Amino acid sequence: MSLWRRRSRAQTLDRATISANKVTGPKYYTYKADALEPVSFAGLADVQTAAAPSGQGASTGASLSEFDLARPDLRALKLKALPEVGAALKAHYRDAASFVWVRDGAPNAQAQSVSAALADAGRYGLDPADYEVALPVVAGLDEAAARAELIAYEMRLSAAVLTYVLDAGRGRIDPNRISGYHDLPRQKVALDGVLAALGVSNDAGAALAAYQPGSAEFQALVAELQRLRSAKDQGPRIAIAAGTLIKPGQSSDELKNVVSAIRHRASPALEAAHIETLGTYADAPAYTPELVALVKAYQAEAGLNADGVIGVGTIRALTGDSLSAKIAKAELALEQIRWLPQDLGARRVFINQPSFTAVYYEPGKAPLSMRTVIGTKSTQTSVFYDQIETVEYNPFWGVPRSILVNQKLEILAKDPGYFDRAGFEVTTASGKPLASADVDWVAVAQGRMNVNVRQRPGDDNALGELKILFPNKHAIYMHDTPSRHLFKKDVRAYSSGCVRLSDPRAMAAAVLGTNTAHIAEKIASGKNNSEPVTARIPVYLVYFTAWPQDNGVVAYYDDVYERDVFVQRALEATRKARGGIRT
Repeated sequence: MSLWRRRSRAQTLDRATISANKVTGPKYYTYKADALEPVSFAGLADVQTAAAPSGQGASTGASLSEFDLARPDLRALKLKALPEVGAALKAHYRDAASFVWVRDGAPNAQAQSVSAALADAGRYGLDPADYEVALPVVAGLDEAAARAELIAYEMRLSAAVLTYVLDAGRGRIDPNRISGYHDLPRQKVALDGVLAALGVSNDAGAALAAYQPGSAEFQALVAELQRLRSAKDQGPRIAIAAGTLIKPGQSSDELKNVVSAIRHRASPALEAAHIETLGTYADAPAYTPELVALVKAYQAEAGLNADGVIGVGTIRALTGDSLSAKIAKAELALEQIRWLPQDLGARRVFINQPSFTAVYYEPGKAPLSMRTVIGTKSTQTSVFYDQIETVEYNPFWGVPRSILVNQKLEILAKDPGYFDRAGFEVTTASGKPLASADVDWVAVAQGRMNVNVRQRPGDDNALGELKILFPNKHAIYMHDTPSRHLFKKDVRAYSSGCVRLSDPRAMAAAVLGTNTAHIAEKIASGKNNSEPVTARIPVYLVYFTAWPQDNGVVAYYDDVYERDVFVQRALEATRKARGGIRT
């Protein structure tokens, strides 16, 4: 009898052992905001003068600039700022010892222009309170006191401007402090040269606003936020009873609410196409073919599976978000888009998890959009971006430890030989083959023994015909699946974290720059093989509950993982931390 079998019999792989060794996923954190730090102006307070010509003595106060005369007052100035802002502030005035925002004892035109832009920060989803700077009050002050007031105003306005530029470029919060599911490098924002450029601009306010992202998606979200804020609430939302499910041919008293909601939300084109049905319907409960056609048209318009079944997704689209909820989602989207590079890439794959879609973009071609299945709430898909590297055909599926321990061990407890019969290979860490029934699965569960388990290619393989790889620490990739029925659902959160594609052959052909016939030929060989993706194609796995569609219209989605609340908490923590930004 082998050592593996003796160990297996000595210890029982029971439910308690499995439960005690479950692999848990990443956590959500209590957000810690960027801390403000006191800015020390000691290095700027001393006047730096050139040596006086021989025999002429030291420079007199009369030869000093207004800025140099005010320098000593910097020693008493108390100001807190983000570390990057404080460093840039001191660096600028060390190299350019002159006022940017003050002339002839008062705020100049540039100051007035940037102040207006700072006050308009809410247009871009920022908080204007973060950039408020009170005007200097010099009336009735003596010359020395007026200088102190003006240089304090100068530094505070410069700090506000730099904070605005930093926020515009990278957002106010660090997403990686929200949860272990967030894995986004914080964007780098260059602050050097900002004050100098604005100080000589003919329209400093416009120049400051130009630091906001310039992408079409960002601009669409800005326009949407403005539209929402000026819109009137659409009145009470039409309620459809929770749990309602109506299939063609059935009857339901909720049908009248469904039709009422369609009347309320349908586009003019849809309404015109079904005007007779809408005009003659008299609140009857029968779900007739005419009403099925109406519902299918609405589902198609809403981007849903147009099957005529009135379920969770259709009801969500019909009842929708309130005006205030849409505003909140648009504001969050304007924060979150700043976490991504401003240039997403001309060729790219964009996977928005709440919309359950993956879209491939390439210049000169229509976007290739397809349905996806993403992770469950307990096995969430992470938020990150990477580069696509490989397409693998007839892939092996290496079973992750989380799935092995959390899902497969319970099967093995009842059937130790399961892996051998189900098309899996089991090996030691060094590659020695093992029989499934001979493995000490208790030791595996407890982490005392490492084994590798992979499923051979075939019709039942969890990855289907192919997978598209962008190697990352989350072990997430795009792939095919034998569970095709899930793509018909409107809410598609069923995977263990990877992204399943409804049309993987089309996506593989797109990233490889070939056609689906080529992909089919590779798959038909039945052999495990791969091709490198030679083009630079980034892939983004993101999480937006408000996002512009390709026609520019912003769509709204359910917060499937309930992540928005954590972003809101992070923003609130940031507001509290910045309460002393001007003290």
